[in-house]
Amino acid sequence: MAQTGLLIFLLISILLLDQATGQASKFKARKHSKRRVKEKDGDLKTQIDKLWQEVNSLKEMQALQTVCLRGTKIHKKCYLASEGAKHFHEANEDCIANGGTLAIPRDNDETNSLRDYGKKSLPGVADFWLGITDMVNEGKFVDVNGMALNYFNWDRSQPNGGKRENCVLFSQSSQGKWGDEVCRTVKRYICEFLIP
Repeated sequence: MAQTGLLIFLLISILLLDQATGQASKFKARKHSKRRVKEKDGDLKTQIDKLWQEVNSLKEMQALQTVCLRGTKIHKKCYLASEGAKHFHEANEDCIANGGTLAIPRDNDETNSLRDYGKKSLPGVADFWLGITDMVNEGKFVDVNGMALNYFNWDRSQPNGGKRENCVLFSQSSQGKWGDEVCRTVKRYICEFLIP
Protein backbone atom coordinates (compact mmCIF):
# COMPACT_ATOMS: atom_id res chain seq x y z
CA MET A 1 0.00 0.00 0.00
CA ALA A 2 2.87 2.37 0.84
CA GLN A 3 4.48 1.67 -2.55
CA THR A 4 1.27 2.61 -4.37
CA GLY A 5 1.07 5.87 -2.42
CA LEU A 6 4.69 6.68 -3.25
CA LEU A 7 4.15 6.04 -6.96
CA ILE A 8 1.04 8.20 -7.02
CA PHE A 9 2.95 10.97 -5.18
CA LEU A 10 5.77 10.77 -7.76
CA LEU A 11 3.32 10.87 -10.63
CA ILE A 12 1.55 13.94 -9.24
CA SER A 13 4.92 15.61 -8.55
CA ILE A 14 6.03 15.09 -12.14
CA LEU A 15 2.76 16.50 -13.47
CA LEU A 16 2.97 19.55 -11.17
CA LEU A 17 6.61 20.11 -12.09
CA ASP A 18 5.72 19.96 -15.77
CA GLN A 19 2.92 22.50 -15.27
CA ALA A 20 5.16 24.80 -13.21
CA THR A 21 7.90 24.72 -15.81
CA GLY A 22 5.45 25.04 -18.69
CA GLN A 23 6.22 28.73 -19.08
CA ALA A 24 9.96 27.99 -19.05
CA SER A 25 9.43 25.29 -21.67
CA LYS A 26 7.66 27.79 -23.93
CA PHE A 27 10.59 30.20 -23.57
CA LYS A 28 13.11 27.45 -24.29
CA ALA A 29 11.07 26.35 -27.28
CA ARG A 30 11.98 29.60 -29.01
CA LYS A 31 15.65 28.77 -28.55
CA HIS A 32 15.43 25.12 -29.51
CA SER A 33 13.95 23.43 -32.50
CA LYS A 34 10.38 22.18 -32.26
CA ARG A 35 11.69 18.66 -32.75
CA ARG A 36 13.77 18.71 -29.54
CA VAL A 37 10.84 20.07 -27.51
CA LYS A 38 8.58 17.33 -28.90
CA GLU A 39 11.15 14.67 -27.95
CA LYS A 40 11.39 16.07 -24.43
CA ASP A 41 7.59 16.13 -24.05
CA GLY A 42 7.46 12.56 -25.41
CA ASP A 43 9.99 11.44 -22.80
CA LEU A 44 7.87 12.94 -20.02
CA LYS A 45 4.73 11.28 -21.38
CA THR A 46 6.59 7.94 -21.57
CA GLN A 47 7.72 8.31 -17.95
CA ILE A 48 4.17 9.09 -16.80
CA ASP A 49 2.79 6.12 -18.75
CA LYS A 50 5.37 3.84 -17.11
CA LEU A 51 4.45 5.14 -13.66
CA TRP A 52 0.76 4.47 -14.31
CA GLN A 53 1.60 0.94 -15.45
CA GLU A 54 3.52 0.36 -12.21
CA VAL A 55 0.62 1.73 -10.14
CA ASN A 56 -1.85 -0.55 -11.96
CA SER A 57 0.50 -3.52 -11.57
CA LEU A 58 0.73 -2.89 -7.82
CA LYS A 59 -3.07 -2.68 -7.59
CA GLU A 60 -3.35 -6.05 -9.39
CA MET A 61 -0.80 -7.60 -7.02
CA GLN A 62 -2.68 -6.27 -3.99
CA ALA A 63 -5.95 -7.67 -5.35
CA LEU A 64 -4.25 -11.04 -5.90
CA GLN A 65 -2.88 -10.99 -2.34
CA THR A 66 -6.41 -10.37 -1.03
CA VAL A 67 -7.73 -13.32 -3.07
CA CYS A 68 -4.95 -15.58 -1.78
CA LEU A 69 -5.64 -14.54 1.82
CA ARG A 70 -9.38 -15.22 1.47
CA GLY A 71 -8.84 -18.47 -0.44
CA THR A 72 -5.74 -20.62 -0.63
CA LYS A 73 -2.43 -20.57 -2.48
CA ILE A 74 -1.42 -23.81 -4.18
CA HIS A 75 1.56 -24.13 -6.52
CA LYS A 76 1.46 -20.99 -8.71
CA LYS A 77 -2.28 -20.45 -8.31
CA CYS A 78 -4.71 -19.06 -5.78
CA TYR A 79 -8.15 -20.63 -5.46
CA LEU A 80 -11.22 -18.89 -4.11
CA ALA A 81 -14.54 -20.69 -3.60
CA SER A 82 -17.79 -19.01 -4.61
CA GLU A 83 -20.27 -17.89 -2.00
CA GLY A 84 -23.25 -18.87 -4.12
CA ALA A 85 -24.23 -21.14 -6.98
CA LYS A 86 -24.56 -20.12 -10.64
CA HIS A 87 -24.90 -21.74 -14.01
CA PHE A 88 -21.64 -22.28 -15.91
CA HIS A 89 -21.63 -19.07 -17.95
CA GLU A 90 -22.46 -16.84 -14.97
CA ALA A 91 -19.81 -18.58 -12.86
CA ASN A 92 -17.22 -18.12 -15.59
CA GLU A 93 -18.11 -14.43 -16.00
CA ASP A 94 -17.86 -13.91 -12.23
CA CYS A 95 -14.35 -15.39 -12.13
CA ILE A 96 -13.25 -13.28 -15.12
CA ALA A 97 -14.68 -10.11 -13.55
CA ASN A 98 -12.49 -10.78 -10.52
CA GLY A 99 -9.34 -11.35 -12.61
CA GLY A 100 -9.33 -15.14 -12.82
CA THR A 101 -11.03 -18.08 -14.49
CA LEU A 102 -12.96 -21.11 -13.34
CA ALA A 103 -10.51 -23.61 -11.82
CA ILE A 104 -8.71 -25.87 -14.30
CA PRO A 105 -6.61 -28.66 -12.75
CA ARG A 106 -3.64 -29.43 -15.02
CA ASP A 107 -2.31 -32.55 -13.28
CA ASN A 108 -2.91 -34.99 -10.40
CA ASP A 109 -1.24 -32.70 -7.83
CA GLU A 110 -3.55 -29.81 -8.73
CA THR A 111 -6.55 -32.16 -8.70
CA ASN A 112 -5.68 -33.36 -5.19
CA SER A 113 -5.07 -29.80 -3.95
CA LEU A 114 -8.32 -28.58 -5.51
CA ARG A 115 -10.22 -31.52 -3.99
CA ASP A 116 -8.81 -30.77 -0.52
CA TYR A 117 -9.60 -27.07 -0.81
CA GLY A 118 -13.09 -27.84 -2.16
CA LYS A 119 -13.90 -30.15 0.77
CA LYS A 120 -12.72 -27.51 3.25
CA SER A 121 -14.32 -24.45 1.60
CA LEU A 122 -17.46 -26.06 0.13
CA PRO A 123 -18.50 -28.58 2.79
CA GLY A 124 -21.41 -30.76 1.77
CA VAL A 125 -21.14 -29.74 -1.90
CA ALA A 126 -21.03 -32.84 -4.10
CA ASP A 127 -19.55 -31.15 -7.18
CA PHE A 128 -18.59 -27.78 -8.65
CA TRP A 129 -17.85 -26.24 -12.06
CA LEU A 130 -14.47 -26.45 -13.76
CA GLY A 131 -13.30 -24.11 -16.52
CA ILE A 132 -13.58 -26.84 -19.18
CA THR A 133 -16.10 -27.22 -22.00
CA ASP A 134 -16.73 -28.74 -25.44
CA MET A 135 -19.26 -26.12 -26.58
CA VAL A 136 -17.28 -25.14 -29.69
CA ASN A 137 -16.41 -28.61 -30.97
CA GLU A 138 -18.45 -31.55 -29.63
CA GLY A 139 -16.24 -34.09 -27.88
CA LYS A 140 -13.15 -31.84 -27.91
CA PHE A 141 -12.84 -30.48 -24.39
CA VAL A 142 -10.77 -27.31 -23.96
CA ASP A 143 -10.29 -24.79 -21.18
CA VAL A 144 -12.38 -21.61 -21.03
CA ASN A 145 -9.63 -19.77 -22.94
CA GLY A 146 -9.94 -22.22 -25.84
CA MET A 147 -6.61 -23.89 -25.09
CA ALA A 148 -6.18 -27.65 -25.58
CA LEU A 149 -5.84 -29.77 -22.44
CA ASN A 150 -3.08 -32.29 -21.81
CA TYR A 151 -4.69 -33.68 -18.67
CA PHE A 152 -8.10 -35.28 -18.18
CA ASN A 153 -9.56 -36.93 -15.09
CA TRP A 154 -12.87 -38.35 -16.32
CA ASP A 155 -14.96 -40.56 -14.06
CA ARG A 156 -15.97 -44.00 -15.37
CA SER A 157 -18.37 -43.75 -18.34
CA GLN A 158 -17.74 -39.99 -18.66
CA PRO A 159 -18.17 -37.86 -20.67
CA ASN A 160 -21.56 -39.26 -21.60
CA GLY A 161 -23.83 -36.27 -22.27
CA GLY A 162 -23.23 -35.79 -25.98
CA LYS A 163 -24.39 -32.46 -27.37
CA ARG A 164 -26.64 -31.86 -24.36
CA GLU A 165 -23.90 -31.75 -21.68
CA ASN A 166 -21.08 -29.41 -22.69
CA CYS A 167 -19.69 -28.21 -19.37
CA VAL A 168 -17.49 -30.06 -16.90
CA LEU A 169 -17.89 -30.51 -13.17
CA PHE A 170 -15.47 -31.67 -10.50
CA SER A 171 -16.99 -34.42 -8.36
CA GLN A 172 -16.08 -34.23 -4.68
CA SER A 173 -17.83 -37.53 -4.03
CA SER A 174 -15.72 -39.26 -6.74
CA GLN A 175 -12.42 -37.91 -5.37
CA GLY A 176 -11.98 -35.24 -8.04
CA LYS A 177 -13.13 -37.17 -11.08
CA TRP A 178 -14.81 -35.18 -13.85
CA GLY A 179 -18.22 -35.47 -15.40
CA ASP A 180 -20.00 -33.55 -18.13
CA GLU A 181 -23.17 -31.65 -17.26
CA VAL A 182 -25.81 -29.35 -18.77
CA CYS A 183 -24.32 -25.83 -18.65
CA ARG A 184 -27.58 -24.28 -17.38
CA THR A 185 -27.41 -26.37 -14.19
CA VAL A 186 -26.77 -24.24 -11.11
CA LYS A 187 -23.59 -25.28 -9.25
CA ARG A 188 -21.04 -23.84 -6.87
CA TYR A 189 -17.62 -23.04 -8.34
CA ILE A 190 -14.02 -22.20 -7.52
CA CYS A 191 -12.10 -19.46 -9.32
CA GLU A 192 -8.37 -19.72 -9.93
CA PHE A 193 -5.91 -16.85 -10.20
CA LEU A 194 -2.44 -17.31 -11.68
CA ILE A 195 0.44 -15.94 -9.63
CA PRO A 196 2.97 -14.15 -11.89
